[in-house]
Formats: sequence, structure tokens, C-alpha cells
Amino acid sequence: MINACRDFLDVAESHSRRWQKALQHEREQRHHLEETIEQLAKQHNSLERAWRENPTSYTGVERSQEGDASDENDEAEFFDAMEDSPAFITVTTSGEIKHKRSGSNQSMTSGGVSNDWTHNENDTSGTNHMQLRRTRRSRIPDKPNYSLNLWSIMKNCIGKDLSRIPMPVNFNEPLSMLQRLTEDLEYSELLDRAARCDSSLEQMCLVAAFSVSSYSTTVHRTAKPFNPLLGETYELDRLEEYGYRSICEQVSHHPPAAAHHVISQRGWTLWQHITIDSKFRGKYISVMPFGNIYLQFHSSGNHYVWSKVTSTVHNIIVGKLWIDQSGDIDIVNNTTKDTCRLKFSPYSYFSREIPRKVTGVVEDREGTAHYILSGTWDDKMESAKIVDSSQGCGGSEGKQKTVYQTLQPKLLWKKYPLPDNAENMHYFSSLALTLNEPEEGVAPTDSRLRPDQRLMEAGLWDEANSEKQRLEECQRLERKRREAQATQALEEGQDIEGYQPLWFEKRTEDTTRESIYVYRGGYWEAKDRQDWSQCPDIF
Repeated sequence: MINACRDFLDVAESHSRRWQKALQHEREQRHHLEETIEQLAKQHNSLERAWRENPTSYTGVERSQEGDASDENDEAEFFDAMEDSPAFITVTTSGEIKHKRSGSNQSMTSGGVSNDWTHNENDTSGTNHMQLRRTRRSRIPDKPNYSLNLWSIMKNCIGKDLSRIPMPVNFNEPLSMLQRLTEDLEYSELLDRAARCDSSLEQMCLVAAFSVSSYSTTVHRTAKPFNPLLGETYELDRLEEYGYRSICEQVSHHPPAAAHHVISQRGWTLWQHITIDSKFRGKYISVMPFGNIYLQFHSSGNHYVWSKVTSTVHNIIVGKLWIDQSGDIDIVNNTTKDTCRLKFSPYSYFSREIPRKVTGVVEDREGTAHYILSGTWDDKMESAKIVDSSQGCGGSEGKQKTVYQTLQPKLLWKKYPLPDNAENMHYFSSLALTLNEPEEGVAPTDSRLRPDQRLMEAGLWDEANSEKQRLEECQRLERKRREAQATQALEEGQDIEGYQPLWFEKRTEDTTRESIYVYRGGYWEAKDRQDWSQCPDIF
């Protein structure tokens, strides 16, 4: 037995030495791979910087923002083009066709709505009055040309929640997530027009176009917005210009969650409670918003619900960063039971479809299709009225596709062109340029007053990084203080009350039975009185 034990010990030691050598070899290989990738990233940055300094000396056809084919070949497993083929075929008719449906399914040309949905219903005598209103800023300081190796920070973050990882402002844009959420209102005139629709199906088309339009500003915006501090707020008062008032508040820090409420004098109210989850997957970052958006029209009472799709930032290690939107949006009118499913097709190098394509079908409560929606999330959306449908062949896996015969498509929404010099101003839209503009009378918790964000906008990135670290440390200390109070209350047998937002309160949504934060009121009244005594000192 002793001899057997000695033999076993000798074998175990030899195996141990072998495993240690193998482990050391793997460590060296990993270190070598990291150095190679880091070197590639540095070379790419220097090439990009050289091209920016003298672009005319480089010839050849510029690739689109999706990156080189070689970067995307290995993405085909994640983005299967064959699975994303539409479940229907659209055939546009020429000439007049007698409609087979009546009732709520009226033509877009009836009911006082003109043929061209792009007509400006707001250019009345108020146009001259608009010129007398406040002039908003149209530019911000140019973004400094600082280089930073993203891989050196991200290589230790694979699979982690990015909201818990401190990042330098070099990866940010000078807006907070609350301001990005408010940016969804850039095309609020779509909801103004929807509020005037007599047909709920026409209204659904405009609501669907509005839900797509919120992604149009993201096509070049690969930088990360600032994570709001707990209790941070953001107001946008556009009552004079566009008839609405918007207020956001950060109601949770981990997980990051924001509540948003907008009321318009032009016939609608919108509210949402969104929680953001972001994960680094090695080659790309996934940003997944959880929660619903609610919209109600005052005159008809029509109540809509939908959610957001997943955003993906590609080429994290090497190559030009680019963003994609993928997934489905199901819009439901809880009053009439009309529905619309929008499909955001993910980019695939092997697909013959146009990039960033969005398609959808508007159906009534019986499931009868009335409109086909099509377009791209970075440019425009159109609707085509269905006049006939039939079952065709040619679907994959033996499935039949529905063939819809439609009238000529009508333009629902078209993206505004970016301002001059946008490429040096973080690719901000005209609205985004005004979001961080200083305003008098806002709450002391407003994102406009956040010092690190203001310093970054001014181009003082070193100072902004120092200020960001100070704010994050203050927030950590405040969280520990609340946790200590909760522990003490638990030991004393007292009821524990968690953090309570100032302007929003938790309620159960009637339609979805979801527990969300909704506006409790009082913000605009406090602003009128300039009474901010309840606001915490977070900056």
C-alpha cells in the first residue's frame, strides 16, 4: 500500500507539472493575443487619425458604417439573414381600384387628410410668431480629438453589466440618459397629427412611425450617455414651440431606471418607465431597454402600449464602431384592439435587403390587415393601404406567404437633416444640440447642472473625469449611508422604506398590470413658485 501511494504521488506530481506547463503556455498565449489586439487597435486609431487629418490623400471607395466585410463575416451566425425574410409580399397597384372595405378602414385620402402625409399641418399664421420666440443654440464646442484604447478597459468587462463599471468620459457624449430619453420627442408632430385622426387605423400608422423615429438619431451616435445620478431630473419645456412639457427622473441606480412623463396641449399624453441593461459580449455591446411606453389621446381615449428594441454597438475591439437596432415592436391600441408588429431587421453581410430595414402590418381587432408599413429606422417610414390579399407560394420551409395588393405608399415620416458640422459635435441633431443648453429656473437636480457633463461639453475632459469620479464616490457614500440606515431599522424592528423618488410614485398600470413609476404631479407648480426645498443636493 505504501509503495502504491508512492507511485500515485509520483504520477500526480508529474501530471501536476504537466498541467502547470500547459497553464503557463495558455497564459502566455492569452497575453500575446491581448498585445496583438491592442497593437491592431492602436494601428487602426493612427490610420483613422491620419485619414481625418488628410482625407484627400487616401483613395478608394469608402465603406458604409457597417464596417468591412472581413469584420462582419463571423457575425453571420448571430445575424441569420434567411430567418429575417418578411412573412408577406407586397404588390403595388397602378390606377384606381375599387375598395373592398368600408367603415373605419377609410383611404388615407379621405376624412380631411391630404394625399401627401408630409404636408406641414402647422404652418399657419403662427409661423411669423415663431420667429419672435427664444432662439435656441445651434452648435456646441467641437469634440476634442483625444484617442483612448477601448480594449484596454473593455477586456476585463466581458459578460458584465456596464452600468457598474466606471468609465472615463472619453466614451461618453455630453448628454445624460434622461436627455437621450427626452430626445424621443424630436418628431412629436407625428403625435400631433395622430391626435387629429378620425380613423384609429390611420392613427396607428402615425404612432408606429413615431416609435421608429426615436431611433433615427442613433445611427452615428456610438458614444455612451452619462448614467444619471439617483434623483437626477431633466425637464424640457417646449410649450410655446411644440405644445408639450416633459419631465424625467432617475428613480433607481442599480439597475438604472428612469421615469418619464410628457403632456401635450395638442391632444396627447405619453409616459414610460424604462430600465436599461447593457452587457459587453466580447465583440459587441448589447443595450436592452426593459419596460413599456404608454400613450393616450385625449379626444378619442385611444390608449397605446409598446416597448423598445435591442441596440447593438459593433466593432468594439477593432474597426469603426457602428450601431444596429434589431427585434420586434408590438404596438397595441388597448381601446380598439388594433395592433401593429414592426420588425427591425438586423444587419447581415449576406442579406440582399437594404440596411436598417423596418417592416410592419397594421391589423384590426379581427386580425384583418389594413396597412403595410415599410422604411428604414434612420431615414423614413411609409404606409400603403391594402386593397386585396391572397395566399401565395414561395415561402421558406414550405410555408405560404400572404400577398398584399396595395395602393401607392404615402410618406409618414422623414428624418431631418443633421446640422452643419454635426460630425464634430457628436453627430447631435438640432434638438440634441439644445438639450444641454443652460436654462434659468430649472430644478437643482437637472442634468444641465451636472458639472462633469458640462465640463465635457466644453472640451475639458481631464477636469470632467476628475469631477465624474467625485460624483460617483459621493453617490457610493450616499448608498452606503442608506444601507446602514436600513440595517439599523431592521435590527430595531422598524418598517424599512426604500428610496422614494420626488416627482414619481409606483402604481400598477391598468392595462398591462405592470408596476411602474408614474408622475405624481407638482414639478411644474414648484417651478412656478421656484420652491426647490425638497430637492436633494446631488451635484
